[in-house]
Order: sequence, then structure tokens, then C-alpha cells
Amino acid sequence: MVLAALGEIKGGCSTCDAGNAWQRITEQRTLNATSTLLCFGLGLVLAWPIFPPLIRWFEPLAVRRGTSFHQTHHRPVPRAGGLALAFLFLVAGIATQQWLPVHPDRVAENWGILVLGLAMFGLGFWDDLRPLGARKKLFGQILIALAACFVVGRIELVRNPFSGEVVALGLWGFPLTILWLVAFTNLINLIDGLDGLAGGLSLMLMALLAYVGLHVEAVFPTAVAAALAGGLVAFLRYNFPPARIYLGDGGAYFLGFLIGILSMRLSHKGTVAAALVAPLFALALPIIDTSLAILRRGLKGLPLFRPDRKHIHHKLLGEGLNQRQTVLVLYGFSLVALLMAFGVFWAGERTAPLFLGVLVLLILLAAGRLNFVREWLALGRLLGTTLEVRKAARYALALCQWFELEAERCQCPEQIWAEFGFVLRKLGYTRVRLQCAAGPQRQWQNPDTPAGQSLQHGHLQLPHCGGMRMEFWADASLPERVFDLQNELVAEAWAKALEKCGDRMLFPSGPGQAPSGEKPIQVGDSEVTLHAS
Repeated sequence: MVLAALGEIKGGCSTCDAGNAWQRITEQRTLNATSTLLCFGLGLVLAWPIFPPLIRWFEPLAVRRGTSFHQTHHRPVPRAGGLALAFLFLVAGIATQQWLPVHPDRVAENWGILVLGLAMFGLGFWDDLRPLGARKKLFGQILIALAACFVVGRIELVRNPFSGEVVALGLWGFPLTILWLVAFTNLINLIDGLDGLAGGLSLMLMALLAYVGLHVEAVFPTAVAAALAGGLVAFLRYNFPPARIYLGDGGAYFLGFLIGILSMRLSHKGTVAAALVAPLFALALPIIDTSLAILRRGLKGLPLFRPDRKHIHHKLLGEGLNQRQTVLVLYGFSLVALLMAFGVFWAGERTAPLFLGVLVLLILLAAGRLNFVREWLALGRLLGTTLEVRKAARYALALCQWFELEAERCQCPEQIWAEFGFVLRKLGYTRVRLQCAAGPQRQWQNPDTPAGQSLQHGHLQLPHCGGMRMEFWADASLPERVFDLQNELVAEAWAKALEKCGDRMLFPSGPGQAPSGEKPIQVGDSEVTLHAS
């Protein structure tokens, strides 16, 4: 019966078919498995035709915005996928409020969820159109989360999964609720660095919330989560590698906030701990990745919200996997975590420690298999040299930021390379080579380097900059952790300067054309050489 009903919707894809399906849902006094699947089907049908025109409309904006150093895609991709999901959420929310048997006591809360969810989307979408900065975005997220405490409610009770004791939070419920919602909002955004990853993970979480809502008879969360799950299937059609559209900050903020607030809403219907703990299990991957990122940046003295190329998906790509293989590996891990989340809900919150122990064991096994243990041990060793690394990071950041600003004032490639050579000399490099995929290369070398000096070598690929490869040499006495950190900061500064100034800063003869002969450029006591390879 369920399959037949869904087949009717998908096969015809007509307004009449969708209307008949919706009428069958509204005739029931509450949602059941069949009507929940119908909500999923309706979400899929409504969202599917929206994405192609969105891609066409927002492609010019994506081209103007360009790509960044930390992104895994090589060409501009529209960041408007959240717009379609927000529209679907609005339609599903209004339709549920108007025609489904929503409990009268929950009507005001449901409207609050609808308004606040769209407000969080608006905050992120504004940043997609015109970057706001991390502080302004965080301030906006806190304001919306604070409003949710009064409109929807706050976390008031917490149950100890070991003893079963229930603890009343009192006024502490306000900061805990704000932390809960802001954390969920940013978790999805931080994991959205690989085609298909954030969308697939959000799909799993919406399926979990729809299942929990169905079993606690919460009509609004169930219908909305099921409809958005259908919309996310349509989104993944265009977001799976190679992606043609992204969620953007608007879509990521919207989905993360909605997952957090719906889990709170479901906890008010019973199974308090289970409804709150289950999404945490399903979000194991972004929680681990974000925690490591915050620890890593904090120990290095970098801004906590500064992106880097050290996320789990970057590591997998570095192991030789392509984007599709990487996202499928991460799907597999997230699916295991999702099954454990279902287990916590089925068996109750008292089993959470057991499932947590199994999850930790699986994480350690996967980390050992994928060579992540070395990276984690490196974080431990970093504790002993934190002060040294933090000082080096601040110094390198200041120099790189100066170079990015100075590059905009330069009138020719020679001037830009002179300023770049100044930065390299200050950071202690002996030689740096930039190899272009088309063939030409640039090289900077410090003439004061003693003959026979012991050097260390590193390299970074810049795929979004035409497949460039940057190689670094420095004295072997420079700590390896400082050397690696400086390499990334210098490569990022070069990529940002290239984005601002264009290809004229690489070769005077234009991109992809090899200059004739060699052209040494004197930079103080240093020499920059341009030659064909």
C-alpha cells in the first residue's frame, strides 16, 4: 500500500496526484508510517524541479565569488541549495499547521520553529551573498537561539544515563539550550567541505527525527522532517560528486538549527534523554571532526573559525581516494553511527554508555586503519611545544595578511614577487618553487643559504589555482610542526593574492604561456628567477 501510494505520486508528478495524496494524509487523525512516507514523497516531488533553475540563476554569482584555498572543488559552484530546502520547509510547515491534526497546545511552538528556522537560513544566506564575518554570524546565531528559548522552550531536565537520576537545570537551561542550538547549527556547516557529505548526513538525521517523531506521535516534527528528507534526496541528485550546487551557509545553518530544535521539541513528548542523545550519536562524525579542528587550531594559535586543510575528508583525499570514494567511506561510518542512534532510542538512554563504548572502539579501529592515529599523537606532542608554535603562527599570519593587502597595490608581477620574497625570507625559507600545470614555473631562492646546509622539504597542491604545486625548502633546524604550518599559511596567502589580482601576478606573458629564457629579479639580497621547465 505504501509503495503504491508513493508510486502514484512519483509516476504522475501532477498537481492532482499530489493533492490526492495530501488528502489521504489529512483524513487521518494522526500520522502513521504510510502518511509519513507520503510526506517524504511529496517533499521529493516538490523539490526535484527547483534545483535546475536555481543552478542557472546563481551560477553568475558563483563565478564572481570564485573558489577558496580550502575548498575541494576546482570550479565555482552555486551556494543556493538551501533556498530550495527553506522553501520546502515553509510549504510543509504551513500545510501541516493548516490541514494536519496538530495538537492545539503546540500550534504556537510550531509557528515559532517555522519563523526561527527561516531566520537562521536568512542569516546564512546573507553571508552567501555578502560575507558577514565570523563574529557577526555567531552573534546572530546566539540571538536566534535565545529567541528559541522563549518561543519554543528550553532544555529544563537532564537525565543521568548511568543512574537514571533526573536533574533540574533551572536558569542553566538557557545557556545550555543556546549552546545546543548554536553547536548543531555550526556542526553541519563545518562538515560541509566535501560534495555530498553534509546533505547525506542531514538526510540520515532527518530520517532519524521522522522515525522518533512518528513513535512519540509528534505530528509537526514528523511531517516536516519527512518532507525535508525527500527534499534532501532531490538535493543529493545535484550535490553528489561532482556537485553542481551546494547548501551554502544558509542551507547548512538551516539544517543544523532545525535538527537541534526538532530534537528538543521531540524530547518534550517523552523519552527525554533518548530523543536528545540519539542525534549526538548520528552526528559522531562532525562532532569528532569539529572537536579535533578546534583543538588543532587552538594549540597552533590560529583563529578557531579559520578553515584549514586538516579535516577528516582532506586526510582521506590525501590517502589517494577520490571524492566519491571519500564521501562513501564517510557515509558508511555515519550509517553505523545512525544505527547506534536508533539503538539508543529503541533500548532507552540507559544503554547509551554501551553504544558509546562500541562507537569509540570503532573510531579507534578506523583511525588506525586510515593512519589517523599519527595525526592525533602529533596533537599530543604539540602540547609540549604550544608556545613556540603559537608564536610562529601569529608571526606568519601577520606577514601573510600584509602580503595579501600589499599584492593589491602592486602594478606588475615583479613587484608582487618581490613582496612575496620578503615574506619567504622573513619566515626562514631557503628556496620556494611554484610549478604551474601548464609548464612554466617560478622559483625564489635565498642567496645567503650556506653550501651543503641540511634542508627539509615540503609541498602543497593548489588544485583550485589551475593545478599549481608549491614546494618549500627550509633549514632542517626549523621545527617540523612550524614548517608545516608556515607552508599552509604561505600557500593560502599566495592563493588569496592570486584570486584578488588575477593571473597577471604569475607570468607577465599571461596564464599558461611560458616566458622565454630566464629572468632573474633582484629582491634586496634575494633573487627571484623565472624560467621555463
